[in-house]
This record gives sequence, C-alpha cells and structure tokens, in this order.
Amino acid sequence: MNDIISLNIGQFALIYLLLLVVLSVMKKCRINQTKLLVVASVRMTVQLVLAGLILTYIFDNPHPVFTVLYILIMTGFACYMAIRRNKTINRNFKWIVAASLSASGIAIVCFFIMAVVGVSIFNPQYTIPISGMIMGNAMTGVSLGIKTFHENIHSQRARIDALVNMGVTPPRILTPFANQAIETALLPTLNSMLGMGIISLPGMMTGQILSGTLPMTAILYQIAIIIAISAVTCLSVFCALFFGYRTLYNKRNQIII
Repeated sequence: MNDIISLNIGQFALIYLLLLVVLSVMKKCRINQTKLLVVASVRMTVQLVLAGLILTYIFDNPHPVFTVLYILIMTGFACYMAIRRNKTINRNFKWIVAASLSASGIAIVCFFIMAVVGVSIFNPQYTIPISGMIMGNAMTGVSLGIKTFHENIHSQRARIDALVNMGVTPPRILTPFANQAIETALLPTLNSMLGMGIISLPGMMTGQILSGTLPMTAILYQIAIIIAISAVTCLSVFCALFFGYRTLYNKRNQIII
C-alpha cells in the first residue's frame, strides 16, 4: 500500500471553491440561506480544526480521564442538539430523550469497542472516533424520530381527540405514531446500507483505505460500524418515544399535547 498523501494548505483551500458553486445555485434558485451556508462552513472548519488539535494532544498523551471527558462532552452535546431541534416537547420528554440517547449510545460504544474490536474502552484511537460516528447518527435518528412523531400527532389532533372521546386509551392511540416515527428514523440508515459497496464507499471505509489500511480490513470495520449505527438509532429512538409519549397523558387518560 502507498503512503497517504498529505494535503498542504494551498491544496486544501481549493475545496472551498466548490462553495461558490453552491452559492451560485442558491442565488439562481432564490434560496435565501447564503448566510447560513457561510456560517456553517466557517463553524465546521473551526470546530474540526480544534477537534484535530485536541485529538492530537490526547493521542500523544493517552489517559483514561481525557477519553472519558471527551466522550461525556460529545454525548452531552449530542443530547443538547437533539433536544434543541425539538424545543416544543415537554420537560420530562426532554429528559427521557437525553437519557435514551446517552444510555443507548454509550452501551453500543462499549459493546463495539470491548467485544467487537477487543481493546480497552479507554483507548482514544478507537473509542473517540467510533463514539463520534455512533453518537452522531443516534442524535440524527432521535431528532428525526421525535420531529416526525410530534408533527404527526399535531396534524391529527382532531382524530386523536375523537379516539379519546370514544374511550380508546392513550397508549393505543400514540403507539402507531411512535411506530411510524421509528420507521422514519431508520429509513436513512437502511437505504444507505442498500447502496453501500455499489453506489458508495462509506466515509469510515474510505478514510481507512486512504490511510493505508487494507481494503478488506476497512470493509469489516465498515460493516461492523453500520450495524452498530442501525442498532443505536433503533434503540435510542424506541426508548425515547415509548417512554417519552407516556408524558403526554395524565392519570385520567387525558392526552396533553
């Protein structure tokens, strides 16, 4: 395998020219999100550069405290972003979302690192990047699932009220909405699994191949991580919804949305 080709600042800067293409299309289509694109691009660059500097320090000075602290910060931010995108849910529902995302994510990460990879959970080289992929996808799945659930129950409020008046219990009313939301949250991951290896080479696999890893080793890691992602998405969304929707009705079976 050839050594990885490092990018200098000049080569790297060329990629930002592609943003001009995006800006041109947005202008032509009258999409008023120019400021968002610029802010998002700058913020992404700064955040990733800072993350790179921090990870370089952690890898050069490995210590369990650094790894645990990084994972806790990552998990906390993932919970914050998932809740921030669903501000209208009640406080108890928010706590359940945070607990479901944290518990599911950390459990899957521990299983993946210790059982599948077979290294210490405090090994930053494996734990931090794998945790990022797992927690990031769990956050996206939970956000999408909660958003779908919330929008559906509000759009069908009249039907829900009619069912309540007929004596149908809240769990029977809300469970189909939760099931549909879980399906919606899982679809992006399932669709990406269908096209992997034929339509696309996933990011983790591509990165490992670029760094000199043998393709078959990269493939095994990619298969393992995508299964872990599907599991954490399913588990976190399921727990968030099936425990969370119980906060939407009281002891008299009145649904409060």
